Formats: sequence, structure tokens, C-alpha cells
Amino acid sequence: MSDAAALPGQPRGGVLSGPATTRTVNVLAPNASAMTLDGTNTWIVAEPDSDLAVVIDPGPLDDAHLRAVVATAERAGRRIGLTLLTHGHPDHAEGAARFAELTGTKVRALDPALRLGDEGLAAGDVITTGGLELRVVPTPGHTADSLSFHLPADQAVLTGDTVLGRGTTVVAHPDGRLGDYLDTLRRLRSLAVDDGVHTVLPGHGPVLEDAQGAVEFYLAHRAHRLAQVETAVESGLRTSAEVVAAVYADVDRSLWPAAELSVRAQLEYLSEHGLI
Repeated sequence: MSDAAALPGQPRGGVLSGPATTRTVNVLAPNASAMTLDGTNTWIVAEPDSDLAVVIDPGPLDDAHLRAVVATAERAGRRIGLTLLTHGHPDHAEGAARFAELTGTKVRALDPALRLGDEGLAAGDVITTGGLELRVVPTPGHTADSLSFHLPADQAVLTGDTVLGRGTTVVAHPDGRLGDYLDTLRRLRSLAVDDGVHTVLPGHGPVLEDAQGAVEFYLAHRAHRLAQVETAVESGLRTSAEVVAAVYADVDRSLWPAAELSVRAQLEYLSEHGLI
């Protein structure tokens, strides 16, 4: 087995921008960082014979990027018919209002504050723009408003920040809650096991070819981190900063502020369950 094959979820190599599945194309935003990896993945989703496309997560407020998304759709003979948001973090949603201006589309999201138009998104909704079937899957945990979109025809799920193409995500306490996140991962595992989803189209990083493997890794990682945090507290550490310094000692210190959000979520979870 090669090293690449052993990586969780079997990340696809090669260029990140461009076609990913029969119905999806990624336009990578130029906002790479330690937190956003290579940048935000802006997904164009359309039926092969349709002249209408849906865009998921326009990304940051970068006019060149937003225009590149429009141009990519137009080169394929399509116009944008609808904009969707996986959640409200600026690297995914800040450009949505400007993108709506460029395309004349409505913006649908779980959070009413992010919507442009009367229609939001809720569990069980099915997006049918241009003949698509995109099923809305509630996936709270990273944030309270996090959603994923199941694309049955491609056996794929677009996960925003809930599952990344590389590494693991932050449970952004206090908005994000670990109990919710663990339930979300189990829901995504069910999509893989019961509904045949094998491809993860993440909000950052490469496409993953083994959805079940990726989710199983995330569940194991969370269990391991939770045990480490519990042990740290039992050893006498009390503040989230102290726990981060002990548990995340091998992680780049620039990521410690984000790690502290996850640790706070873990401490809250352990307290709620009477484990500390």
C-alpha cells in the first residue's frame, strides 16, 4: 500500500481547481492560509445537459475570484441560477452578497442573516435548480449553522468545513458543540454506509475518494483528543490554554488559538457528561 492510499479518506492528488465529479467543478479561492489550507473551494454544481448551475460557497470578498467563478460557468455554457452556503464563516460566505449582485441570484442558507431572498434551507430540503437533486443535510458542530449537500447522482457529499480534504476541522466553541459534531459525523457515516456516498467534496483541501474512511478517521481522532483532554484535566490542568499547551504540543503554535476553541468544546462536553 502506498503512503497516499494510507491517508484518511484517500485524498485525490493533482490540481485542486477544475472538474471533480460528473456534476461538480471547483474554483479555488486565492486565500490560502494555515486555517484555510490551499484556499476555499467554491463549488459549481450542474447537471451535464443543463444551462443552469448552483454555486456552493462563493468564498471571500475577492472580486477577481467571484468573477472567475462566473466565467468558469459561462465557459461551460451555463449561468448561475442559485447560491448556497454551507455556513457563515467569512472565508465561505463573505463574498455571497457581491456574488449575488454579479449573478442576480438568491442566496440560501440556514442562518436567516446570511440569506438574500425569502427562502432559507432546512433539513430535508431538496434543491432542484437546473434538474439537480441536491439534498440538504444538517451537519452542526463546526458551527451551529453548518450544512452539507448530498449529491446522490455522483455518490458525493459537499461538506464545507465539517470534513476537510486534509487534516481535521475545528469545533468553533461556543457556537460549535462537540456533541453536535459527533452526531454529525455519525450522520455522514450513515450516508456512506447506507446511501452509497463515497466522495467527499470539502470546503478546503483535496477531494476525498473514501468518505467512510474519512469519517471513521474523524471519529477516532475526536475520541483520541477527548481522552487526551480528560487525562490532562485529571493531571491538574484547569484552563483551556493549559490543556492546549499539553495536548497540542506537537502542533504549530499558530494553530493553538483554533485548537483552544476545540478544547473548550471538549471541556464543555466532558463536563456535561459528568466525566470531569
